[in-house]
Amino acid sequence: MKIILKKDIEKLGNAGEIVETKRGYARNFLIPNGSAVEASSVNMKIYEQERHAIEQKRQQEIAEAQVFANKLNGVSITATVQVGEEDKVFGAVTSQNLADLLAEKGVELDRRKIVLDEPLKALGVFEVPVKLHAQVEAQIKVWVVRE
Repeated sequence: MKIILKKDIEKLGNAGEIVETKRGYARNFLIPNGSAVEASSVNMKIYEQERHAIEQKRQQEIAEAQVFANKLNGVSITATVQVGEEDKVFGAVTSQNLADLLAEKGVELDRRKIVLDEPLKALGVFEVPVKLHAQVEAQIKVWVVRE
């Protein structure tokens, strides 16, 4: 089934794109949630009229994310953890911990944007990627030190 996306959907496409998807996924999830509309002839004409506005909005979002990424690239945070013998860390530093530490520095960031494959479980300095937009990524430096 062909649909026109109204919102960016990860692994499917960006807002304004015409994509092919399974009928059940479109009818039962995307269309009822307002994330897409069916690609009928009427909706295609409306899409063509709104395409410029959608592209302009996307460019603005990318520009705002790039400004925020430039701000984040200079940020360095320190996470203090308890350690045992042989510098074995008790617990771990998670993306929620990093979001809280950033909030203390005055940087509000959703924890889901912090990309950690697994929690930090060792002492040291780590470069942690932050995905602000599909096309914009920043790096923050995290120092994990003993308490």
